[in-house]
Amino acid sequence: MKKSQTREARIRRHHRVREKVSGTKEQPRLCVFRSTNHIYAQVVDDTEGRTLVAASTLDEEVVKDSKKNKTSQAESVGTLLAKRATEKKISQVAFDRGGFKYHGRVKALAEAARKGGLKF
Repeated sequence: MKKSQTREARIRRHHRVREKVSGTKEQPRLCVFRSTNHIYAQVVDDTEGRTLVAASTLDEEVVKDSKKNKTSQAESVGTLLAKRATEKKISQVAFDRGGFKYHGRVKALAEAARKGGLKF
C-alpha cells in the first residue's frame, strides 16, 4: 500500500470508531495519536469540546527518559497521563485508539494508563 492509502485507511477506521466513541464529562475520551517519532495522548470532553489532560513524548518528564525505545516512551506517556488525570479527579475514560491497531506503542500506552489508575 502506498503511504497516502495507508493514512486514508487509518482515517476511515478512525471515523468509524468516532461514530461510536464519544467523551462526556463523566467519561471523557482518551484519544491517541502516533506519529513516526512521537506519541500524543489527551483526555477530551466532547460535549464542551475541551481537552482536559494531555501528555506526549515531548513533555519534559518523558524527554528525560528519551534514551529509551519508543515503546517504553509510550509507557511513560501513559503513566504521566494517568497521573495528570487522577489529579483532575478523572478515573473513567473511553479509549479511542485513533484508527491505529491496538498493538505496540498504542497498547503500551493504554496498559500503562490502566496501571496508573484509569478505567476503560
